[in-house]
Amino acid sequence: MANPKASDILGHVTLVTGPEEFLNQRTVSGALAAVRAADPESELSETAAVTLTMAALGELAAPSLFSSIRCVVVRGLEELPDESHEGLLDYAAAPADDVGLVLVHSGGPRGSGLLTKLRKLPAVTEVKSASLKPSEVSRFVAGEVRAHGGRIDEPAAAMLVQAVGQDLRALAGAAHQLTSDFPDTPITETVVKSYFGGRAEVKSFAVADAALYGRTAVALEELRWALDSGTSPVLVTSAFANGLRGLAKFRSAPRGLREGDLAREAGVPPWKVRMLREQARGWDDLGLAHAITAVAQADADVKGASSDAAYALERMVFRVATARGDR
Repeated sequence: MANPKASDILGHVTLVTGPEEFLNQRTVSGALAAVRAADPESELSETAAVTLTMAALGELAAPSLFSSIRCVVVRGLEELPDESHEGLLDYAAAPADDVGLVLVHSGGPRGSGLLTKLRKLPAVTEVKSASLKPSEVSRFVAGEVRAHGGRIDEPAAAMLVQAVGQDLRALAGAAHQLTSDFPDTPITETVVKSYFGGRAEVKSFAVADAALYGRTAVALEELRWALDSGTSPVLVTSAFANGLRGLAKFRSAPRGLREGDLAREAGVPPWKVRMLREQARGWDDLGLAHAITAVAQADADVKGASSDAAYALERMVFRVATARGDR
Protein backbone atom coordinates (compact mmCIF):
# COMPACT_ATOMS: atom_id res chain seq x y z
CA MET A 1 0.00 0.00 0.00
CA ALA A 2 2.01 2.94 -1.31
CA ASN A 3 1.21 6.38 0.13
CA PRO A 4 -2.12 5.41 1.71
CA LYS A 5 -4.82 7.96 2.43
CA ALA A 6 -6.71 8.13 5.69
CA SER A 7 -9.76 6.73 3.90
CA ASP A 8 -7.74 3.61 3.12
CA ILE A 9 -7.05 3.07 6.83
CA LEU A 10 -10.04 4.36 8.78
CA GLY A 11 -13.00 2.02 8.79
CA HIS A 12 -10.76 -0.76 7.51
CA VAL A 13 -8.37 -3.42 8.78
CA THR A 14 -4.86 -3.33 7.32
CA LEU A 15 -3.25 -6.77 7.49
CA VAL A 16 0.54 -6.56 7.26
CA THR A 17 2.17 -9.94 6.67
CA GLY A 18 5.60 -11.32 5.84
CA PRO A 19 9.11 -11.82 7.22
CA GLU A 20 10.73 -8.55 6.12
CA GLU A 21 10.47 -6.41 9.27
CA PHE A 22 11.74 -3.23 7.61
CA LEU A 23 9.09 -3.30 4.87
CA ASN A 24 6.40 -4.20 7.41
CA GLN A 25 7.36 -1.21 9.53
CA ARG A 26 7.16 1.05 6.50
CA THR A 27 3.59 -0.05 5.93
CA VAL A 28 2.71 0.55 9.57
CA SER A 29 4.39 3.97 9.56
CA GLY A 30 2.55 4.93 6.37
CA ALA A 31 -0.80 4.02 7.91
CA LEU A 32 -0.09 6.00 11.07
CA ALA A 33 1.12 9.00 9.05
CA ALA A 34 -2.00 8.98 6.88
CA VAL A 35 -4.29 9.05 9.91
CA ARG A 36 -2.25 11.73 11.64
CA ALA A 37 -2.26 13.86 8.45
CA ALA A 38 -6.05 13.67 8.30
CA ASP A 39 -6.39 14.65 11.96
CA PRO A 40 -3.36 15.95 13.88
CA GLU A 41 -5.28 15.30 17.10
CA SER A 42 -5.94 11.65 16.31
CA GLU A 43 -4.74 9.06 18.81
CA LEU A 44 -2.22 6.41 17.82
CA SER A 45 -1.70 3.32 19.97
CA GLU A 46 0.11 -0.01 19.82
CA THR A 47 -0.20 -3.31 21.63
CA ALA A 48 1.13 -6.87 21.44
CA ALA A 49 -1.30 -9.53 20.25
CA VAL A 50 -0.16 -11.98 22.92
CA THR A 51 -1.73 -9.78 25.61
CA LEU A 52 -4.78 -8.78 23.60
CA THR A 53 -8.20 -9.67 24.94
CA MET A 54 -11.36 -8.50 23.24
CA ALA A 55 -12.03 -6.17 26.15
CA ALA A 56 -8.61 -4.61 25.59
CA LEU A 57 -9.24 -4.30 21.84
CA GLY A 58 -12.57 -2.64 22.55
CA GLU A 59 -10.86 -0.08 24.75
CA LEU A 60 -8.13 0.59 22.18
CA ALA A 61 -10.58 0.96 19.32
CA ALA A 62 -13.16 3.06 21.17
CA PRO A 63 -13.14 6.84 20.55
CA SER A 64 -11.44 8.74 23.33
CA LEU A 65 -12.44 11.92 25.11
CA PHE A 66 -9.85 13.85 23.09
CA SER A 67 -10.32 12.55 19.56
CA SER A 68 -12.90 10.53 17.66
CA ILE A 69 -10.24 9.19 15.27
CA ARG A 70 -7.83 6.45 16.32
CA CYS A 71 -5.33 4.13 14.72
CA VAL A 72 -4.48 0.92 16.60
CA VAL A 73 -1.48 -1.25 15.70
CA VAL A 74 -1.46 -4.87 16.93
CA ARG A 75 1.94 -6.54 16.53
CA GLY A 76 2.74 -10.24 16.58
CA LEU A 77 -0.67 -11.37 15.35
CA GLU A 78 0.60 -14.96 15.27
CA GLU A 79 0.68 -14.80 19.10
CA LEU A 80 -2.99 -13.85 19.47
CA PRO A 81 -4.68 -16.18 22.01
CA ASP A 82 -7.12 -18.62 20.41
CA GLU A 83 -9.98 -17.34 22.54
CA SER A 84 -9.63 -13.88 20.96
CA HIS A 85 -9.83 -15.07 17.33
CA GLU A 86 -13.60 -15.03 17.07
CA GLY A 87 -13.94 -11.57 18.57
CA LEU A 88 -11.27 -10.13 16.28
CA LEU A 89 -12.97 -11.64 13.23
CA ASP A 90 -16.31 -10.17 14.35
CA TYR A 91 -14.73 -6.73 14.64
CA ALA A 92 -12.92 -7.05 11.29
CA ALA A 93 -16.21 -7.92 9.61
CA ALA A 94 -17.64 -4.52 10.63
CA PRO A 95 -14.85 -2.16 11.74
CA ALA A 96 -15.63 1.21 13.30
CA ASP A 97 -15.70 4.06 10.77
CA ASP A 98 -13.34 6.32 12.73
CA VAL A 99 -10.83 3.64 13.71
CA GLY A 100 -7.99 2.18 11.70
CA LEU A 101 -6.84 -1.26 12.85
CA VAL A 102 -3.42 -2.46 11.65
CA LEU A 103 -2.58 -6.11 12.30
CA VAL A 104 1.05 -7.23 11.88
CA HIS A 105 1.92 -10.90 11.30
CA SER A 106 5.61 -11.75 10.93
CA GLY A 107 5.10 -14.70 8.59
CA GLY A 108 5.37 -18.42 9.19
CA PRO A 109 2.66 -21.04 9.69
CA ARG A 110 1.52 -20.00 13.16
CA GLY A 111 -1.83 -18.24 13.04
CA SER A 112 -2.35 -19.14 9.37
CA GLY A 113 -5.93 -20.20 10.00
CA LEU A 114 -6.76 -16.75 11.37
CA LEU A 115 -5.06 -15.11 8.39
CA THR A 116 -7.12 -17.19 5.97
CA LYS A 117 -10.36 -16.04 7.60
CA LEU A 118 -9.26 -12.39 7.76
CA ARG A 119 -8.35 -12.38 4.07
CA LYS A 120 -11.92 -13.31 3.15
CA LEU A 121 -13.41 -10.22 4.79
CA PRO A 122 -14.18 -7.23 2.51
CA ALA A 123 -12.90 -4.64 5.01
CA VAL A 124 -9.47 -6.29 5.24
CA THR A 125 -6.63 -5.13 3.00
CA GLU A 126 -3.47 -7.23 3.05
CA VAL A 127 -0.01 -5.81 2.44
CA LYS A 128 2.61 -8.54 2.03
CA SER A 129 6.35 -8.30 2.42
CA ALA A 130 8.72 -10.93 1.09
CA SER A 131 12.42 -11.43 1.59
CA LEU A 132 14.16 -10.11 -1.49
CA LYS A 133 16.25 -12.38 -3.66
CA PRO A 134 19.88 -11.25 -4.12
CA SER A 135 19.03 -10.20 -7.68
CA GLU A 136 16.24 -7.93 -6.39
CA VAL A 137 18.24 -6.01 -3.80
CA SER A 138 19.89 -3.71 -6.35
CA ARG A 139 16.44 -2.81 -7.70
CA PHE A 140 15.37 -2.00 -4.14
CA VAL A 141 18.33 0.40 -3.87
CA ALA A 142 17.41 2.07 -7.16
CA GLY A 143 13.84 2.53 -5.94
CA GLU A 144 15.04 4.07 -2.68
CA VAL A 145 17.22 6.56 -4.54
CA ARG A 146 14.35 7.49 -6.88
CA ALA A 147 12.04 7.97 -3.90
CA HIS A 148 14.43 10.63 -2.61
CA GLY A 149 14.56 12.37 -6.01
CA GLY A 150 17.92 10.97 -7.07
CA ARG A 151 19.27 8.79 -9.87
CA ILE A 152 21.56 5.79 -9.66
CA ASP A 153 22.81 3.49 -12.40
CA GLU A 154 22.74 -0.29 -12.10
CA PRO A 155 26.48 -0.84 -11.51
CA ALA A 156 26.44 1.78 -8.75
CA ALA A 157 23.44 0.14 -7.07
CA ALA A 158 25.21 -3.23 -7.16
CA MET A 159 28.37 -1.68 -5.68
CA LEU A 160 26.35 -0.11 -2.87
CA VAL A 161 24.88 -3.53 -2.03
CA GLN A 162 28.37 -5.00 -1.97
CA ALA A 163 29.58 -2.24 0.34
CA VAL A 164 26.67 -2.17 2.78
CA GLY A 165 25.29 -5.70 2.55
CA GLN A 166 21.71 -6.83 2.02
CA ASP A 167 20.09 -5.44 5.17
CA LEU A 168 17.25 -3.31 3.76
CA ARG A 169 17.27 -0.84 6.63
CA ALA A 170 20.99 -0.17 6.16
CA LEU A 171 20.59 0.11 2.39
CA ALA A 172 17.68 2.54 2.75
CA GLY A 173 19.76 4.67 5.10
CA ALA A 174 22.75 4.60 2.75
CA ALA A 175 20.58 5.55 -0.25
CA HIS A 176 19.09 8.45 1.71
CA GLN A 177 22.52 9.58 2.79
CA LEU A 178 23.89 9.52 -0.75
CA THR A 179 20.95 11.40 -2.28
CA SER A 180 21.13 14.00 0.51
CA ASP A 181 24.84 14.59 -0.05
CA PHE A 182 24.62 14.48 -3.87
CA PRO A 183 21.19 16.01 -4.58
CA ASP A 184 21.99 17.19 -8.12
CA THR A 185 24.46 14.49 -9.17
CA PRO A 186 23.66 11.08 -10.65
CA ILE A 187 25.01 8.42 -8.31
CA THR A 188 27.57 6.40 -10.24
CA GLU A 189 30.13 3.76 -9.30
CA THR A 190 32.66 6.55 -8.89
CA VAL A 191 30.43 8.38 -6.41
CA VAL A 192 29.76 5.22 -4.38
CA LYS A 193 33.41 4.22 -4.39
CA SER A 194 34.63 7.63 -3.33
CA TYR A 195 31.94 7.93 -0.66
CA PHE A 196 32.49 4.53 0.91
CA GLY A 197 36.10 3.84 0.05
CA GLY A 198 38.05 6.74 1.52
CA ARG A 199 39.48 6.67 5.04
CA ALA A 200 37.64 9.81 6.12
CA GLU A 201 34.37 8.34 4.71
CA VAL A 202 34.60 4.90 6.26
CA LYS A 203 31.12 3.61 7.02
CA SER A 204 29.30 1.13 9.17
CA PHE A 205 30.18 -1.99 7.18
CA ALA A 206 33.89 -1.43 7.79
CA VAL A 207 33.31 -1.14 11.54
CA ALA A 208 31.29 -4.35 11.60
CA ASP A 209 33.80 -6.29 9.50
CA ALA A 210 36.70 -5.31 11.75
CA ALA A 211 34.78 -6.30 14.89
CA LEU A 212 33.70 -9.64 13.42
CA TYR A 213 37.35 -10.38 12.70
CA GLY A 214 38.07 -9.65 16.38
CA ARG A 215 40.16 -6.56 15.61
CA THR A 216 38.98 -4.45 18.51
CA ALA A 217 41.39 -1.51 18.15
CA VAL A 218 40.78 -1.25 14.40
CA ALA A 219 37.01 -1.45 14.83
CA LEU A 220 37.00 1.31 17.47
CA GLU A 221 39.14 3.54 15.28
CA GLU A 222 36.89 2.91 12.27
CA LEU A 223 33.87 3.69 14.44
CA ARG A 224 35.28 7.08 15.40
CA TRP A 225 35.91 7.90 11.74
CA ALA A 226 32.41 6.77 10.81
CA LEU A 227 30.72 8.89 13.47
CA ASP A 228 32.90 11.89 12.69
CA SER A 229 31.91 11.64 9.02
CA GLY A 230 28.22 11.68 9.89
CA THR A 231 27.25 8.00 9.74
CA SER A 232 23.97 7.37 11.53
CA PRO A 233 24.31 5.17 14.65
CA VAL A 234 21.36 3.12 13.40
CA LEU A 235 23.34 2.24 10.27
CA VAL A 236 26.15 0.92 12.46
CA THR A 237 23.91 -1.38 14.48
CA SER A 238 22.17 -2.52 11.28
CA ALA A 239 25.53 -3.41 9.73
CA PHE A 240 26.45 -5.45 12.80
CA ALA A 241 23.10 -7.25 12.81
CA ASN A 242 23.43 -8.01 9.11
CA GLY A 243 26.98 -9.29 9.54
CA LEU A 244 26.11 -11.55 12.46
CA ARG A 245 23.02 -12.88 10.69
CA GLY A 246 25.09 -13.84 7.64
CA LEU A 247 27.78 -15.38 9.84
CA ALA A 248 25.25 -17.47 11.77
CA LYS A 249 23.60 -18.72 8.57
CA PHE A 250 27.00 -19.52 7.07
CA ARG A 251 28.05 -21.55 10.12
CA SER A 252 24.81 -23.53 10.11
CA ALA A 253 24.93 -24.32 6.37
CA PRO A 254 25.53 -27.99 5.41
CA ARG A 255 29.15 -28.90 4.76
CA GLY A 256 30.38 -29.47 1.24
CA LEU A 257 28.23 -26.88 -0.52
CA ARG A 258 29.61 -24.97 -3.46
CA GLU A 259 30.27 -21.26 -3.06
CA GLY A 260 27.11 -20.25 -4.90
CA ASP A 261 24.98 -22.56 -2.76
CA LEU A 262 26.68 -21.27 0.39
CA ALA A 263 25.85 -17.71 -0.67
CA ARG A 264 22.18 -18.63 -1.00
CA GLU A 265 22.15 -20.39 2.36
CA ALA A 266 23.76 -17.37 4.07
CA GLY A 267 21.72 -14.81 2.17
CA VAL A 268 24.80 -12.93 0.93
CA PRO A 269 26.30 -12.23 -2.50
CA PRO A 270 28.87 -14.82 -3.64
CA TRP A 271 31.82 -12.47 -3.20
CA LYS A 272 31.18 -12.30 0.55
CA VAL A 273 31.37 -16.06 1.14
CA ARG A 274 35.17 -15.93 1.29
CA MET A 275 35.01 -13.21 3.92
CA LEU A 276 32.49 -15.18 5.98
CA ARG A 277 34.67 -18.27 5.77
CA GLU A 278 37.59 -16.32 7.26
CA GLN A 279 35.49 -14.62 9.93
CA ALA A 280 33.78 -17.87 10.99
CA ARG A 281 37.06 -19.46 12.11
CA GLY A 282 36.99 -17.63 15.42
CA TRP A 283 33.30 -17.95 16.26
CA ASP A 284 31.19 -20.51 18.08
CA ASP A 285 27.52 -20.56 19.06
CA LEU A 286 28.11 -19.06 22.50
CA GLY A 287 30.16 -16.21 21.10
CA LEU A 288 27.52 -15.46 18.48
CA ALA A 289 24.82 -15.42 21.15
CA HIS A 290 26.81 -12.92 23.22
CA ALA A 291 27.45 -10.75 20.16
CA ILE A 292 23.79 -10.76 19.06
CA THR A 293 22.73 -9.75 22.57
CA ALA A 294 25.25 -6.88 22.55
CA VAL A 295 23.98 -5.62 19.18
CA ALA A 296 20.34 -5.80 20.28
CA GLN A 297 21.16 -3.74 23.39
CA ALA A 298 23.09 -1.17 21.35
CA ASP A 299 20.27 -0.90 18.81
CA ALA A 300 17.81 -0.13 21.61
CA ASP A 301 20.27 2.37 23.10
CA VAL A 302 20.82 4.36 19.89
CA LYS A 303 17.06 4.45 19.30
CA GLY A 304 16.42 6.22 22.58
CA ALA A 305 17.21 3.97 25.51
CA SER A 306 20.54 5.73 26.05
CA SER A 307 21.49 9.39 25.91
CA ASP A 308 25.01 8.62 24.63
CA ALA A 309 24.88 6.81 21.28
CA ALA A 310 28.63 6.96 20.74
CA TYR A 311 29.34 5.23 24.06
CA ALA A 312 26.68 2.61 23.32
CA LEU A 313 28.33 1.85 19.97
CA GLU A 314 31.82 1.68 21.46
CA ARG A 315 30.57 -0.77 24.08
CA MET A 316 28.94 -2.86 21.35
CA VAL A 317 32.14 -2.95 19.29
CA PHE A 318 34.17 -4.10 22.28
CA ARG A 319 31.68 -6.79 23.27
CA VAL A 320 31.31 -8.14 19.73
CA ALA A 321 35.03 -8.18 19.03
CA THR A 322 35.85 -9.89 22.31
CA ALA A 323 33.05 -12.44 21.84
CA ARG A 324 35.10 -13.86 19.00
CA GLY A 325 37.94 -16.14 19.97
CA ASP A 326 39.65 -19.39 19.21
CA ARG A 327 37.58 -21.70 21.33
